[in-house]
Parts: sequence; structure tokens; C-alpha cells
Amino acid sequence: MDRPRRPGPTVRAKVRELTEAGERRHEDRLATEEPLEIRLAWPGSPARRVWVTMRTPGHDFELAAGWLVHEGLVRGTGHVASVAYCTDTDLSPEQEFNVVTVTLDAPPLFDPGHRHDTLGSGSSACGVCGKDSVASALTVSAAAHWTGDLPQPDVVRRLPDVLREQQRVFDRTGGVHAAGLFTAAGEPLVVREDVGRHNAVDKVTGARVLAGDPPAEAVMVVSGRAGFELVQKALAAGVGALAAVGAPTSLSAKLAGEAGLVLYGFTSARRCVRYT
Repeated sequence: MDRPRRPGPTVRAKVRELTEAGERRHEDRLATEEPLEIRLAWPGSPARRVWVTMRTPGHDFELAAGWLVHEGLVRGTGHVASVAYCTDTDLSPEQEFNVVTVTLDAPPLFDPGHRHDTLGSGSSACGVCGKDSVASALTVSAAAHWTGDLPQPDVVRRLPDVLREQQRVFDRTGGVHAAGLFTAAGEPLVVREDVGRHNAVDKVTGARVLAGDPPAEAVMVVSGRAGFELVQKALAAGVGALAAVGAPTSLSAKLAGEAGLVLYGFTSARRCVRYT
């Protein structure tokens, strides 16, 4: 029996393009959206489900590791012993690459059952939908405050174009978000794409963690708006600034200001607006 293929970031679709000039039938590409279940295990504790999210397949291990950091379950590059696709015999072939188990070398910083019950789930649109209360959603696990250099405004303004140059899945589908981590000089360290903007940020942080590098850097750039959940993740990673192509929200600006995170919105080659 052939093994199931790992899902890719795009799928083919036959479409009818309707214009003023008439109809044209051709093949198009859609961004893949599938569920990812994250399970967590550590010595003395069997694997258990802690989160389910809708994501674009690819860099799944990074997504899981980054999510753990952003939720405050692990700190920095420590704790993660291994990440693997689940091989439970009760999984269907279609599920094999949609379940990831992260094994820690020590217990997490808090019991995930306290904030993430076994039915926790979220959509690709929101990073806090599964929180069990408003209070828990507003609880921020922040890393140490960034003390390194920050990018100058002229550097910030050019970052979205640098990010856009590396958005390969967006080029093919027009349907995914992107996030990137940059130095103060504007050097890209890692760029990731996903149908969920919060997933893209998880993948960026997870890439650093799994490479053994600190997730904290000068600036994180995101292709959409700067919602509360993205500020929350930026603080958990320990970045110094967050630059968004779109607008911030009232709560994201408030949280960034209170936590000392530099927040930019409406960032483009022509201008950027600093909110904190």
C-alpha cells in the first residue's frame, strides 16, 4: 500500500475566469488549508492534545515549536527534545501528516491543561479563539525586554518590500500571510508564509528555536494588520519592534505601549506610522 503524500502548500483547481471579454477556463492554484493538531509530551506524561489550528502545510514542526514559545509553555530554545509527526495506529492516512507531537525534556513552565483543554482549537483567522476566558486571552507571557539596536525609520519602510520578495506561496495563490524576522540593519533572518497570520509568526519563532537560535531579534514584520494576538506573540518571542503592513488595533497599541514594544503600522516604502 502506498504511503500518503505529505500535503503541500498549494493545490490545483480548475476554474472559469469570467471577464468583459468572455470566459476562459484554466488551472489555478489555491493555498492549502488543513487542520494541524499539536500534542505535547514530557517525561512521565504521555502525549496529549493541546491545540488544533487550521494552517497551510509546510514547516509544521516550526509552527508547533513557535506556538509553545508564544503560549509561554517553553522559553527560548530550551525544553524541546524532539518534534515528529504522530504515528498512532488509529490515525487515518489523511491524518498522518496533520498531527505533530512535541516532546519536551522537562515539564512545561505550566500545566497546559490549565489554559488549553483537550478540545482547544482555533481557526486560521485568529490566534486567541480557543482561550477559555477573556482574562486568559489578555495574559501575556513576555520574554526579556529587547536591549539591542532597533531599526531606523528608513530601514523599517523598506522591510515590507524585502518580505514581499520572499512570499513564494503568495505569488502562486494570493491567499496567504507572511511574517519575517529581521536585524536592525534590515537583514532577513527567516520568512514564513501561512493562511493564518498568527501561524506565520509561530513558524518564524519556531524556525529559530529548532535551529538553536534565540527567537528575539530587532524587528518582526507581518504582511497584514497588527492585531492583539500578533503583539502578544512578538512579546513572547522577545522582539524589539513589530512592523505591520496594515493597521494596528486599539488593544494591540495599548499592549505594545505598556510592554515597551515599538509598534509600526501602515508600513510601506513611502511611510510608516509609529504608535508606541
